[in-house]
Amino acid sequence: MLISRLIHAYLAFFAAIDLFKLLLSERHLFRSNRTILLVISFNKHMSMQIKIYVLAALFFISASSKAQNKLSEKSSMDKTSTNLETATFGSGCFWCTEAIFLNVDGVTKVQSGYTGGKVKNPTYKEVCSGLTGHAEVIQLQFDPKKVSYDELLEIFWQTHDPTTLNKQGADEGTQYRSVVYYHNDTQKKQAEFYKKKLDNSDIFSNPIVTEISPIGVFYKAEDYHQNYYALNATAPYCSYVITPKLEKFKKVFKEKLKH
Repeated sequence: MLISRLIHAYLAFFAAIDLFKLLLSERHLFRSNRTILLVISFNKHMSMQIKIYVLAALFFISASSKAQNKLSEKSSMDKTSTNLETATFGSGCFWCTEAIFLNVDGVTKVQSGYTGGKVKNPTYKEVCSGLTGHAEVIQLQFDPKKVSYDELLEIFWQTHDPTTLNKQGADEGTQYRSVVYYHNDTQKKQAEFYKKKLDNSDIFSNPIVTEISPIGVFYKAEDYHQNYYALNATAPYCSYVITPKLEKFKKVFKEKLKH
């Protein structure tokens, strides 16, 4: 009896070792815990205690693998995020500006909001009064490997009238001013260079009045302003103002559009 038990324990021990090796080296063969449970249940040389140890080990391996995958995914996302840059432009109503830049290849995110004012957490109504000093702007994130800041400036200056002070079409007020808010000295130099270049080129009959200022606190606009054109394309303002402007942009900058 004793010899039989020793043999049984010996066989069970090595069966457990074999299964551990299988789990560690070939665990990709097992598509679910149900499969592993079947393998364990049909192993007649494995005692209940060792089966429990195996299942505990399996749980540990599974949990560790998932944790490692999450860390790898987070690391990859963080690496991607650090490669992105930020730009902030004001060119009249932010519904129009947002609709344009959302179509630019390399732009990963666009938010409509307010900046450049003296009131904290302004509302749309307060900004429209012209008393807060804020401009309606869009703040975007972009991948410089796909679209450069210079290219964004080109799109910015060619999709609105930078020669009208505090006015774009029928929209009037300081909140509709033409403005580039730079996030670093490089952006400042690029914006100033491009503005001077445009002034010297005589492309516009009047002087460019675009403001170039350092970015301050950016306040995201209310949710109903985000992705406004896509959600309200049939609204009168969108149909008569944004749609023609967007169609013109797509014709001029067709090589820079998202596919």
